Amino acid sequence: MENKKELRTWLDDLQLDHPLVIAGPCSAETEEQVLKIAHDLKDTDVSYYRAGIWKPRTRPGNFEGVGALGLKWLQKVKEETGLKTATEVANRAHVELALEHDIDLLWIGARSTVSPFIVQEIADALKGTDKVVLVKNPVNPDLPLWLGAIERLASADIKKLGVIHRGFSTYEKTKYRNNPEWQLAIELQTKFPDLPLINDPSHITGKRDMIFDVSQTALDLNFDGLMIETHFDPDNAWSDAAQQVTPSSLVQIMKDLRIRKETDPEAEFNRDLANLRAKIDVVDNQIIELLGKRMKVADGIGQLKKEKNVAVLQSKRWNEILGKMVLEGEQKGLSEEFILKLFKAIHQESINHQEKIIKS
Repeated sequence: MENKKELRTWLDDLQLDHPLVIAGPCSAETEEQVLKIAHDLKDTDVSYYRAGIWKPRTRPGNFEGVGALGLKWLQKVKEETGLKTATEVANRAHVELALEHDIDLLWIGARSTVSPFIVQEIADALKGTDKVVLVKNPVNPDLPLWLGAIERLASADIKKLGVIHRGFSTYEKTKYRNNPEWQLAIELQTKFPDLPLINDPSHITGKRDMIFDVSQTALDLNFDGLMIETHFDPDNAWSDAAQQVTPSSLVQIMKDLRIRKETDPEAEFNRDLANLRAKIDVVDNQIIELLGKRMKVADGIGQLKKEKNVAVLQSKRWNEILGKMVLEGEQKGLSEEFILKLFKAIHQESINHQEKIIKS
């Protein structure tokens, strides 16, 4: 698959003066709920109204969606509000029902993207469709798997494609529900700059009060749009209550996030500079997070040394690390002088952590 300007055609044809917005409830619960939220989102920046129809949960026993009945509600949404409609599909049967009910945009969920078998089944069912088809990143940070899903759809002669960045599952606890791993989305964007890239801050954060900041980061990184879960009564939603916002909150978020086009002669330079600086900010935050993790490991080593009455400084081990890092640094285009200064500082901080534990 090659990057082509035509990949953006479906998005450009919308002629938006703002980022694309896909919004609506995590799950369609009742006809009244679906239509009320849709009417609240009518005449806003929302272009596509989303609602989960089939909601298989991580563990059985929770609400798993209303099924095909909800597709009729989405048809009413389009009739009454003019909003285009969107839902997730996970197999051939879902696809056939969604097409039968004239759903405008279909997306493949993170749990489906991990399986080439499922993606191929969906691609075969959608072969040659003129519907928009978006692919969420797989649950694990695997760029080739993500790209492979797109390629399977492209091979099925599906022209209106895009991707959704919803973050990645991690065993470690972080402030995010799904760790964004921004560098993967940036790498995909670099490979396919014309493939529409949508951010899903609802699933990345898992918390409504973090949605604005993640959305702003995404737009700073030149994402094309956002998918935000919206409910008129979020706290009582039947699924993912903590990450949904009210329609009025969504409207305010979009007002605050709106990117105004520059008109000065240096607009392109300023946009490119802002994009690169945003990427640096993301990497810098990752560096700090990794250093924090490294020092927690150092704390564990300090505790072990204290129990065994072992000296903090282990010169042989330190020299091995330093030599290895200098060689790896050279492969990344980093000077020996820089690597020595960096790892001496890291090593000293590690020693400080260990000494503090041993003396405590």
